[in-house]
This record gives sequence, structure tokens and C-alpha cells, in this order.
Amino acid sequence: MTISSLAVFCGSQSGDDPLFLEHAKQLGFLLAEKNIALIYGGGNKGMMSAVANAVLGKNGKVIGIIPKLLTGREHQHHGITELIEVPDMHTRKKMLYEKCDAALIMPGGFGTMDEFFEMLTWNQLKIHDKKIFILNTSGFYDHLIRFLYQMEEHNFLYHKIADRLTIVTSPDELIFE
Repeated sequence: MTISSLAVFCGSQSGDDPLFLEHAKQLGFLLAEKNIALIYGGGNKGMMSAVANAVLGKNGKVIGIIPKLLTGREHQHHGITELIEVPDMHTRKKMLYEKCDAALIMPGGFGTMDEFFEMLTWNQLKIHDKKIFILNTSGFYDHLIRFLYQMEEHNFLYHKIADRLTIVTSPDELIFE
């Protein structure tokens, strides 16, 4: 399946490693070059802003979906191709999933983890079969990845982690086909 739109889940903060923002920019450039629309949380701060602005800098398409309660905190991005304001987080996640062909998890906080686990759970339950990538910049997700494999080792999962996730360490390792 060819990927024409990618949901990117990442922090509304930049984190403490300069490579986080560098990878966000590299990802944005890559999406624009491959004509893959960015579907993301609609914010204009941190990692979210870096990936969106990189896509826009190469004339790519960016669709942001932001719940009303976060318009002040995440500072909605008014310069993107399309900004959709929704009433709540549940609507945001549902719309992000509906509009994407695949999802990518970058470094982030609780919101990123919430989106990741819901996407992964829906995949396991066959609500969707969209490809899920983890961009493990600077080993950010090493502990989480070990924990996921621990769940598998203790027979708490229905499918192997390797069948559900593609883990990469830099944007240039991503294959969108």
C-alpha cells in the first residue's frame, strides 16, 4: 500500500536533545519531497511546529487537527494548508486516524503515548491495519520498546511486536510503500 498521508504524533515541546528537532525537520522535508501529506495535531510549538514548518518550507501539504481546549496551549498553526478545530481529544484522535494511511511516533509526552497506544490497540483489534512507525531518535523509546517486547514474551499480546511496528532510528530509514 502506498502511503499518501502520514499522521505524526510528537511533542508540543522540543525536548532537550537537538536531534529531536533535527529529525522533525528531516521528516518534514522527506514528506514534502515524497508528496505525502502531514496529518498532525495542529500545534505551532515544539516538535509539532518543526515538522509542519519543514513540510510547508518545501511546499508540502499539512493538515492540522486541534481540539478547542488546546488552541491556547499548543498555539494552533494558522499557516498550514488546513486547520480543523474539533470539540475534544477523542474527536481529534478519530479524525487523525481517519485521514492518515499510516502513523509515525516521534519523541513526545503523555499525549503522544496516548495516541500511540490507541493506534496500536486499534491495529491489534483490527479496527484498522495502518502501518505504525516509531522514530527512536537518540534511543528515546528504548525502554518502551523493551517493555513492548516484555509484554510479548509474557504472552499478553495477540501478535508479535515486529508484525505491528516498524522501528527506525532516523527519518531516512522510513519506507513509505
